[in-house]
Amino acid sequence: MSITPAQAARQELTGFEGKLTGPEDSGYEEARSIYNAMIDRRPALVASCTNAKDVAHAVGFARERGLPLAVRGGGHHGAGLGSCDDGVLVDLSPLKDIQVDAEARTVRVGGGCVWGEVDRATNAHGLATPSGIISTTGVGGLTLGGGIGHLARTHGLTIDNLLEADLVLASGEQVRASADENADLYWAIRGGGGNFGVVTSFRFRLHELSTVVAGPTFWPVELGAEVLTAYRDFIPHAPRELNGFFLFGSVPPAPPFPEDLHLRKICGVVWCYAGADPEAAARAMAPLLDALPAPLLHGPAPMPHPAIQSAFDGLYPPGDQWYWRADFVNEIPADAVDQHAKFGAELPTWKSTMHLYPIDGAVHDHGPTDTAWSYRDARWASVFAGVDADPGNAELIKRWCVDYFEALHPFSAGGAYVNMMMDEGQERVRASYRDNYARLSRIKADRDPDNLFRLNQNIQPAQRP
Repeated sequence: MSITPAQAARQELTGFEGKLTGPEDSGYEEARSIYNAMIDRRPALVASCTNAKDVAHAVGFARERGLPLAVRGGGHHGAGLGSCDDGVLVDLSPLKDIQVDAEARTVRVGGGCVWGEVDRATNAHGLATPSGIISTTGVGGLTLGGGIGHLARTHGLTIDNLLEADLVLASGEQVRASADENADLYWAIRGGGGNFGVVTSFRFRLHELSTVVAGPTFWPVELGAEVLTAYRDFIPHAPRELNGFFLFGSVPPAPPFPEDLHLRKICGVVWCYAGADPEAAARAMAPLLDALPAPLLHGPAPMPHPAIQSAFDGLYPPGDQWYWRADFVNEIPADAVDQHAKFGAELPTWKSTMHLYPIDGAVHDHGPTDTAWSYRDARWASVFAGVDADPGNAELIKRWCVDYFEALHPFSAGGAYVNMMMDEGQERVRASYRDNYARLSRIKADRDPDNLFRLNQNIQPAQRP
């Protein structure tokens, strides 16, 4: 009688210090869970790793047995690429170490941390590094894909603040990647996703930032075209301290929002002014507000940086159905504005949304080939997200999302932010890396020639001569 992969792992991986869980074990359902309930995958083994040596053991086990290998940090990826069927899931969640060096303005972060943990640790010292907009997002997944968030215009992408990373390669070798050490890997992991190894530790640059002026401004969804047009013209010229992404959505049915606005469809901007002075923030926002009718709600206020980072956490807990598409955008002509206004008014569920993130300012301080993240010349990153708690609405939210994406894709720059793509095929991956794909493919051939790390937005190894 054959034994299961989990049983085999427990027999063979005698040096493994974490927990090995298979379908036959109690706790398996919790161990295999990921953020997006639309994805239901059943790995043969969940290897919860407590250190880099554990990761090397798990990677080696998958490699030697020819099993699919997935890596889960926060588990947020929309396409569910942090899990697999009948393979090995490397669970990094026990790797939670956070070390802040306030004098050097750096933080070392374990590969299993989520951003809320990092934000709280750095905020205690009056410091921050750019991340995303939901604090339950994993540090690893967001960073390796690029890292668009509330501070991008001010301090760049997350990868622009990544100083070094420790990785376990497909061979099981443990290496460090930085500007001075394994520079090819350092270039590749800054946007190239999980294609090159499992990152067990990151070190980031920190910036002086404790309090921000943040919060939403909402207008009726019927003003969508007018507000988007004004925002389009305003944000590229706003001071770098002012971050703000445009959205279509619905007012959450909970405090602090007024009851008379609950579930009302809106358009608006979620602001994050990187400074504590509300008067300076108001002056920065004023040109947009002065150009538009009075909003339904104007809520920016001073708050600790972790507060705006976690503001969406309650709105989007684990276990919802998610389907999303994304595109980079250079221009938003009138025809594109009209399409946005149409689909924004047709949100299929109250949690469904469209976000348009500005990626100018500090993001443009780097060129398209400085890191693997190619679209330094784009001006926005759009994401169309169908979201609902009810599995019965899965097809509804997917159809709206795909239709919205297809209506706007002709106006796109071609590729998309890989962290917000579904499993859309190799052509889309290539389009999202453009001229950088060939270099990434050569590094992949050197570091992972058998494509062990393929459950991702996959960069295929270059064919050797």
